Amino acid sequence: MGFLFESQCFTTQEPLNKCLSAEAGYTGPARIRVSWLAMSRFVALFRGLNVGGKNKVPMATLQRCLEGLGFANVLTYIASGNVILNSDKIADEIKSMIEGALPTQFDLDNEIVKVLVLTDEQLRAVVENRPPGFGGQPDMYHNDAIFLIDIDVSRAMPIFSPREGVDSIWAGDGVIYSQRLSSQRTKSRLNKIMGTPEYRSMTIRSWNTTIKLLEMLETNP
Repeated sequence: MGFLFESQCFTTQEPLNKCLSAEAGYTGPARIRVSWLAMSRFVALFRGLNVGGKNKVPMATLQRCLEGLGFANVLTYIASGNVILNSDKIADEIKSMIEGALPTQFDLDNEIVKVLVLTDEQLRAVVENRPPGFGGQPDMYHNDAIFLIDIDVSRAMPIFSPREGVDSIWAGDGVIYSQRLSSQRTKSRLNKIMGTPEYRSMTIRSWNTTIKLLEMLETNP
């Protein structure tokens, strides 16, 4: 949780406590106006950016775009499209704002590019509710979090056909956990989901990236 503070004609001669009481009736000579808005922290996961040479968007440019939309404390992480931001809006409003702005700011295929916005509590739940042992043997397994965008897990799960001894999948809340045996990953059937309509409503992050994003949420309030 953070706060957005705006003032007009603020002077160092006026005590801060008077400034903060402006909306309660303070009418001192500095003519101070204060807005005190609760800000929450979110992670925005972009689907389809900088993939296969398409939808190229530099993260610095994306950061400026989001700041122009009014989001605060915007941070990006690697080129796949991971953003931490502050806003006083709810997740659905943030999603609509970003998805509406992207086609006007960048040369994109808006059927491919989608955005999932999660609160810090939602991302923390993804990490804390992982299957037992998931992500605990990175030298043996490739572990991914497959985040679902506007699709229920009950609809998404049937498109997976894990290969016995190679693939394992588990259903979560808004996420599917995928584990592949690294030594046999060329035999994995995970790539088969890419040809399905449901795949357009998914965005995949490695488990390391998922953990890193949660750390960024918690250490950059």
